[in-house]
Amino acid sequence: MPVILVVEDQALLQSFVADALHDGGFEAVVASSGEDAVTLLKAHNGQYRALVTDIDLKGKMDGWKVAQHAREIQPEFPIVYMSGAAAADWTSKGVPDSVMLSKPFAPAQLLTALANLLNNATPTA
Repeated sequence: MPVILVVEDQALLQSFVADALHDGGFEAVVASSGEDAVTLLKAHNGQYRALVTDIDLKGKMDGWKVAQHAREIQPEFPIVYMSGAAAADWTSKGVPDSVMLSKPFAPAQLLTALANLLNNATPTA
């Protein structure tokens, strides 16, 4: 079962995204801050197949920065951003070959975005 790293600081949205991923055949590992997410990415390099991150996170690191760190570790890493307010900034702040989902979104939209990114990603050795 592919493991997806989810970065979201609101418990209700953590559950929503984790349930959607589970229903789609993925395992979700949830980090509640950008700092926690980067720690997990560095400690478990290669374990995660994709990153699903909120933009507005509590703490010093937002979703834009988390995605940049993920791409420094693995340049082709699939990224799905989630945002209610910051979606308009995606074109200027988002990493290339990523997807932006504007909140609220349906579970099927998340799964479709992930499937498209994973199908286009270069397989890791």
